[in-house]
Amino acid sequence: MNSNILQDLKQMIPSDIIKVDEPLKKYTYTETGGIADFYISPKRYEDVQQVVKYAYDNEIPVTYLGNGSNIIIRDGGIRGIVLSLLELNHIQSSDANIIAGSGAAIIDVSRKARDLSLTGLEFACGIPGSVGGAVYMNAGAYGGEIKDVIDYARVIDEKGNMIQLTHNELALDYRNSIIQSEHYVVLEATFTLAPGKQEDIQAVMDDLTERRESKQPLEYPSCGSVFRRPPGHFAGKLIQDAQLQGHRVGGVEVSKKHAGFMVNVDHGTATDYENLIKHVQQVVKEKFDVNLEREVRIIGESLDETSTEG
Repeated sequence: MNSNILQDLKQMIPSDIIKVDEPLKKYTYTETGGIADFYISPKRYEDVQQVVKYAYDNEIPVTYLGNGSNIIIRDGGIRGIVLSLLELNHIQSSDANIIAGSGAAIIDVSRKARDLSLTGLEFACGIPGSVGGAVYMNAGAYGGEIKDVIDYARVIDEKGNMIQLTHNELALDYRNSIIQSEHYVVLEATFTLAPGKQEDIQAVMDDLTERRESKQPLEYPSCGSVFRRPPGHFAGKLIQDAQLQGHRVGGVEVSKKHAGFMVNVDHGTATDYENLIKHVQQVVKEKFDVNLEREVRIIGESLDETSTEG
């Protein structure tokens, strides 16, 4: 079956962008994850469309991957096709607008805005995600969110049709968007910013960078902030008050520097991450009667599922 799919793919798209049985831990910030049956990294929108249409017509699952910063891929890997969008990384400008491909780092977009003396994206100067991921989850930090600056996004639906969504049509909310519910894939986004003074923009970015580096455990692999902010609480404070900092499962532990992070300190696995997340949720629920919801996405198959499939 996989050999037939490979033949079909090679007839549609350049063969050098197709990898078979590719280890996904190479592409995640946690440095965990099993293999992908097919890992494809298109450089053109047309290739993305071709692959998505083919997968839809042949009932092959497709998983989209940005830069892997806020995701845990299970140790059993991902069946079907993994579409990496990192090659779609152009950043262009027109007046007060910046048009960025899905695979561009949102940090780089914020720096481009600074270089053009455009204000509004300073909050994103330390967000490690891609533009596509940032739109997908309406990423935010230090009082700013993607919904504050995005004008529209170009996306592809499950059938491979290209659609342009306006700010309102994106339905951006706290760590949520229509991209998630409709299973769209972001190709590019346009941000509308305001003229500002470069030195003022740089000063804000320097301040936010210092605050981030002093508080977050950037020296270890991690998936970023693990939990959403519970109403009336802060996830990190609850975890800290539950005395869970430093608690370890396998090679993954709750960061001693920031309780909202879980870091891979000793060759941890995705299973270690999942088990630690469940433990933290259980303890916080028992101690404070607060349900911690994951912000990090967990996808793929466990090793048990892979082995039972043979």
